[in-house]
Amino acid sequence: MQRSTSKALVTMVDSVGQLAASTGRADLAQRLEQTQNRLRDPNVRVIVVGEFKKGKSKLINALVNAPVCPVDDDVATSVPTSVGYAPAPEAWVTIQTGDDQPPERRRIPLEEIAQFVSEGGNPGNERRVMAAEVVLPRELLKGGLRLVDSPGVGGLDSTNALATLAALSSAHAVLLVSDASQEYTEPEVQFLKHAMRVSPNVAAVLSKTDLYPHWRDIERIDRHHLGDIGDVPIFSVSSDLRLMAAEERDRDLNEESGFPALVAHLRQEVLGRAELIHSRSAVHDLTSVVDQLKMSLASELEAILHPEATPRLIAQLEDAKARADEFRGRSSRWQITLNDGVADLISDMEHDLRDRLRKVQREAESAIDEGDPGPIWDQITEWLDQRVSAAVSETFVWTDERSRWLCEEVAELFIEGEGQLPVIRVGDTTGVLDAVDTMSDLDPGQLGAGEKIYIGVRGSYGGVLMVGLATGLIGLSLINPLSLLAGVLVGRRAYREDMSARLSRRRFEAKNLVRRHLDEVQFQVGKQLKDRLRLVQRAARDHFGGLADELHRSLADAVLAAKQAAGSYAGERDQRVKELQGKIQQLEALRARIPALPPLRTVEAATQ
Repeated sequence: MQRSTSKALVTMVDSVGQLAASTGRADLAQRLEQTQNRLRDPNVRVIVVGEFKKGKSKLINALVNAPVCPVDDDVATSVPTSVGYAPAPEAWVTIQTGDDQPPERRRIPLEEIAQFVSEGGNPGNERRVMAAEVVLPRELLKGGLRLVDSPGVGGLDSTNALATLAALSSAHAVLLVSDASQEYTEPEVQFLKHAMRVSPNVAAVLSKTDLYPHWRDIERIDRHHLGDIGDVPIFSVSSDLRLMAAEERDRDLNEESGFPALVAHLRQEVLGRAELIHSRSAVHDLTSVVDQLKMSLASELEAILHPEATPRLIAQLEDAKARADEFRGRSSRWQITLNDGVADLISDMEHDLRDRLRKVQREAESAIDEGDPGPIWDQITEWLDQRVSAAVSETFVWTDERSRWLCEEVAELFIEGEGQLPVIRVGDTTGVLDAVDTMSDLDPGQLGAGEKIYIGVRGSYGGVLMVGLATGLIGLSLINPLSLLAGVLVGRRAYREDMSARLSRRRFEAKNLVRRHLDEVQFQVGKQLKDRLRLVQRAARDHFGGLADELHRSLADAVLAAKQAAGSYAGERDQRVKELQGKIQQLEALRARIPALPPLRTVEAATQ
C-alpha cells in the first residue's frame, strides 16, 4: 500500500513540476525535483554498531545472504561499509588521495572488498580508504534500505566511540549488536541512551545464540536493562543458522535463527516509517506548489470576470505580499527566535562543556593525590581519554536535542502544522578531538641503584662530618662507628625527603598536564560546536527564507496578473478566461488526486 502510494506520488510530482516550469516558476519546479529525488531514492540508512567481535559483519552478511563484509577471528572491519540495492552487484571505495585533493571514488571487484575494508587486507588503513559501498540485487534492500557495517570499538566508552556516535546522527535507524556471552556492560547501556536521544529508531540485537546455551537468560537480563532505558526492541539471532538455512532452503531453520522478526522490523518500523515521512513531505510540497500556482491564475481570472472588485482584490494581495515580505526580514519573529535561540544555545553549550570537564579535572586531581601518578600514568591517560570522550559525547547529544527543539519552535512560528526543516546534526562528532594533542609523558619516578646510592651518600656526608668532628674532641677519628651510624640515619632521611619532593613534583606536573589537556579539549570542542550550531542557524534561515521567497514571488505574480487583467481588451478576455479556467481545472484535478496520508503519530498502527 505504501509502496504504491510512493509511485503515484512520483508521477504526480513530475506532472506538477512540468506545469510549474511551463508557467515560468523555475523555483517551484526545482523544489519538486528535489522532492522527486527523495521519493525515488529514500536512502534509508541503518547503521550496525557494537564493540569488537560481537558479530556485526556476519549479521549483515546473513541479512543479505552474501559475504560482503569480511569476518575474521581478529579485528576485521576497519572502514565503514554500506550495503545497498542495485540490479547488478558492484563495489566502490572512497579513497583520500591527498591532503589538498578531493576524495576519489574508485570502482573495485566485489571479491576484493576485504582487501580495502579489513584490518588484515588494509592494516592501519594504509590505503587511506574513507568508506566502501556495496550494492546487491536483494529484495530486502530494494526499497532504499542501506545497511552500514561500522568498525568495532574497543569499548563503547572509549575515544573511538566518538566516531560511532558521529555516524548515528545521520542514520535513520541503529542496530546495537551484543553477543550472548554476557549481559550488557555499563558502556553499552550508556551508548544505548545516547543513541535513543540522537537517532529516531533504535533496536538491539543479541547475536551468536547458537554458541551460548544460556542465551535466553542473557536475553532476559538484557530486556530488563532495556526496560530501564526506554522502548527498545531486542532480537535474538544466529547468523550461522540464517546462512545455513539460506543454503539449504530450510524454512524451519530460518525461523530458528530469529532473523524473520528482525527483517520484519527493518521493513515495517524502519523502511515503512521512512517511506511514510517522505510521502508526507511530498504531499506537503505538492499541496503548497499547487496552491501557489492556482493563486496567480485564480487572481487573474477573478479580475477578468469581476473588474469592479479588482481594486479590493489587488489590495488584499498587496497586503498578503507585504506580510510575506516581512517573513524575509530580520525583524520577523522566526528570525528573532532563531538568532536569539542560537546565541543562548551557544552560551549554554559552553557552560555545559566546561562544567563536565571541570568534574573530570576534579576526579583526575583527586586520583593523582591518592598515589604516585608516575608508574601508572598510562592507565591515568587512558582513563582520562574515556572520561573526556564521555563528557564530550554527552554535551554533543544534549546540544543536538536543544538544536532540534529550537528548529521545531522556529517551524511553528513560521507555519503551523507543517515545517519540513533540513536537519543539521549537531551530534556529529566526526574528528572533534583530532586537533587535541595526546597527553604528554610523565616521569615514572623509578630511580636506578646508582641514583639511590648517590642520594643516600650525598645526604649522609653531612652526618658523618658533624658527628666525626664532635667525637674528635674525645679523641676518636673522623670516621668512626658513631659517625657512620649518624651518616646512615641522615642519609636515609635525606633519601626520604628527596623522594617526597620528587613525588610532589610529579603530582604537580601531572595536574598541569591534565589541566592543559582539558583546556585544549574545551577550546577545540567548543569551536566545533559553535560552528555546527551556526550551520543549524544558516540552514534554518535559508530554508524558511526560501519558502518566504516562493510565497512572495507567487503573491507578486498574482498582483501583476490581476493588474494586467484589469487593463486587457474585451476581445482578449474571453480567450484568456478559457485558458485560465482550463489550467485551474487541471490544478484542481491534480489537487484532488493528492493522497491523504495518516499523521506521523499513527505510523506505528499504519505499519503493523
